[in-house]
Amino acid sequence: MTKRVFRTVVNGALLGAVATGFALPAAAADVVKIGEVNSYKAFPAFTAPYKNGMMLAVDQINAAGGLNGKKVELITRDDSAKPGEAVRAAEELVSREGVDVLAGTFLSHIGLAVTDFAKQKKVFFLAAEPLTDKIVWAGGNRYTFRLRPSTYMQVAMLVPDTAKMAKKRWALVYPNYEYGQSAAATFKKLLAAAQPGVEFVTEQATPLGKIDAGSVVQALADAKPDGIFNVLFGADLAKFVREGNTRGLFKGREVVSLLTGEPEYLDPLKGEAPDGWLVTGYPWDGIKTPEHDAFLKAYEAKYKEPPRLGSIVGYSTIQSLAAGIRKAGGTDTEKLIAAFKGLQVSTPFGNITYRAEDHQSTMGAYVGRIKNAGGKGVMVDYRYVDGAGFLPSADEVKKLRPAD
Repeated sequence: MTKRVFRTVVNGALLGAVATGFALPAAAADVVKIGEVNSYKAFPAFTAPYKNGMMLAVDQINAAGGLNGKKVELITRDDSAKPGEAVRAAEELVSREGVDVLAGTFLSHIGLAVTDFAKQKKVFFLAAEPLTDKIVWAGGNRYTFRLRPSTYMQVAMLVPDTAKMAKKRWALVYPNYEYGQSAAATFKKLLAAAQPGVEFVTEQATPLGKIDAGSVVQALADAKPDGIFNVLFGADLAKFVREGNTRGLFKGREVVSLLTGEPEYLDPLKGEAPDGWLVTGYPWDGIKTPEHDAFLKAYEAKYKEPPRLGSIVGYSTIQSLAAGIRKAGGTDTEKLIAAFKGLQVSTPFGNITYRAEDHQSTMGAYVGRIKNAGGKGVMVDYRYVDGAGFLPSADEVKKLRPAD
């Protein structure tokens, strides 16, 4: 399949690919190249605002003089939601485009593929969005850092409120790939520890993007759970909610749902948005902090629309790379790795730190409830939960992560 190339050059940076083995043009020395790989065609609801967030950060950095006097150039590639395509794209960015660092990916198994590529090629990689714990633990390596709070972190943020519900019988529904499997396993482990005697009465593992919502909802109803843990997102979530509403699955039951409070997935539900679900998300219009206010004003001025969570992730990805490059004094891989260990970055969610022990950032998430208000879903009763409080200790990380 022909890959469409998304290339953005800011303030006069040069266009053109650099063939492997050739000297870089003199002007290239004045440019910091960020190579980014993502599932733009497969998941536009998240990746389109994500790219907007990246470009807002690039514009701001270049307007302020660049990085150590160099302009920033962002070069992106689509991975067609396939690990093999992602690796080929990463190889092209490194060998032909001569990028200084890699960033991005959306799906967990694709993030893992690029994580391994970074290790093999000894190139710095900032995983922006993929949530799998393996990126920083079992599959972690010295070249890879991760921005978003992981699957473990987000599930752990929901478990205290879930345990307070005191519901004994739980059903689980999740997409049947790394992210969904990991979320389900973590939920069972953490809830069982927080609420001894809890039962897990059924699990529905659905093909990503191909859910048979009717049969899944019926199977969940047949198990007669007191609560449902949901990990579905995107089109699968919309089909699940519609069928669940039609069949009365959610009436009288608690639902705990990862990601459903994110505008990318909540807004498309419109009048079908459920009431009362406990979720992680992004209530963009209700956050009143100086950092978020500045971001929101700049984003809406540039794009004439409100941000999505993807916008936060994209913006914070570029700002993290910028902070690391400034601290390192350049893009030398070894110096950049050293700079990122303990690196503090200001984001629209406040200050975060990239932990030295596992390369995971402490970015948190908003936890709250969904309410159907005026024919659309909104987050209510929410609070920001700092990711630093939901990470294992340095000693525990040594058991989870291979030595660098």
